[in-house]
Amino acid sequence: MINAIISKFVGGFEWFRLVIMEFSWDIIVSLGLVVLAHSIVYVFVMKKRAKSIDGRHVVVTGGSSGIGVCLAIECVTKGAHVTIIARDEKRLKAAVDQLELVRQRADQKIQYRSLDIGGDYEEVARVLAETEETVGPIYALLNCAGMAICGVFEEVSVRDVHKLMNVNFFGSYNCTRHVLPKMKRAREGIIVITSSQAAMFGIYGYGPYAASKYALRAMAETIAMESREHGVSVTLALPCDTNTPGFEEEEKSKPRETKIISGGGGLLKPEDMAKAILQDALKGNFISTVGAESWLITMLGGGLLPWDGFFTNLLHALVIGPLRLVGYGLHKYFNSIIRKCAKEDRAGDKVESK
Repeated sequence: MINAIISKFVGGFEWFRLVIMEFSWDIIVSLGLVVLAHSIVYVFVMKKRAKSIDGRHVVVTGGSSGIGVCLAIECVTKGAHVTIIARDEKRLKAAVDQLELVRQRADQKIQYRSLDIGGDYEEVARVLAETEETVGPIYALLNCAGMAICGVFEEVSVRDVHKLMNVNFFGSYNCTRHVLPKMKRAREGIIVITSSQAAMFGIYGYGPYAASKYALRAMAETIAMESREHGVSVTLALPCDTNTPGFEEEEKSKPRETKIISGGGGLLKPEDMAKAILQDALKGNFISTVGAESWLITMLGGGLLPWDGFFTNLLHALVIGPLRLVGYGLHKYFNSIIRKCAKEDRAGDKVESK
C-alpha cells in the first residue's frame, strides 16, 4: 500500500540524480568512507547488548494465544521461569503444554494463572504477589493482553468501549502498577507494553480501539521517562496486523472501509512479532516494530517518541521532511476509499428505495 504511494513521488526526485552527477568521484568516495566509518562505530561500539533472562521470572499477560504465547515460548527457550496469565483456563493449560515442549532444564518453572487483569486492582496485585512467592521476583513483565472491537464511532456500544479500555488499558495499567515500584527498588527490570500501529494515527472504524492504544502509548512514554534512572527499561511494542485469534475476531466487526484501508499491509506471523519484541526489550529499545511500513508509520506518527541511538535520530532528521509528503498521500488515499464507499452506499440506498 505505502510502496505504491511512494512510487508516485519517485519521478519528482529526478533532480536528485542530476545533482549527484555534478559531484566529483573523490567527494563521493570521501562521503562513502565517512558513512562506513560511522556504521562500524555503531555496529561494534554503540550497539546494545541484550540482557539475559536465564533463571529470571517473566510474566506474560495474554499468554494463552497469539503474540503472547509466542513470547512465552521465546522466554522459555532462553531459560526463563515463565508465568502466563489470561482468562480462559482451557487455553492456558494448552499453552502450558506448548511451553513444556521447549523447557530447557528440569528446574525451570512454568505456571499459569486465570485472571481478569482489567478488573479489580487489588485482586491483580494479590495474584501477581502469589506468583512471586512461588517463582521469585518478577524481572520482566510482558503486557500482551488485548482485544479489538471495530465500528463507526457512534455505532460501537458504550459497553464495548468500557470493555476495550478495561482489557487494553487497565489490564496493562494494573499489572504495571504492581511491578513497577518493586523494579525501581531493585534497580532492574523490563516492562513491555503492547500497543498497536493504531496508536500512531486514527483510522476509519478504529475509534474507541485506537483510543485505548493511544492511552498505552502515552503510559509507556511516561513510565519510560520516570523509570530510566532507576534501572527499569520500557519497550513500546507497535505491531501491525498479525495472524492471531484476536485478529480473526477483529475482522468480524471491521467496516468495509477499514478492511480496504488496512488490507494492503499483509499479515505478520505472531512468532516473528514475538521475536522482535523480545529482542528489543532485552536490548532496552523503547520502540519495537517489524517491517518498513510499520517503521515509516511509527516515524511519521510519533515525532516525539524517544527513538534510541544518535544515528537513528539523524536518519529521521534527514528523511522525515520529504516523507511528510508520503503521509499526506496516505491520508488522501484513505479519504478517497471512504468517499468511494459512501458513494456506493448512497447508490445502493437509491436502488432499495425504488
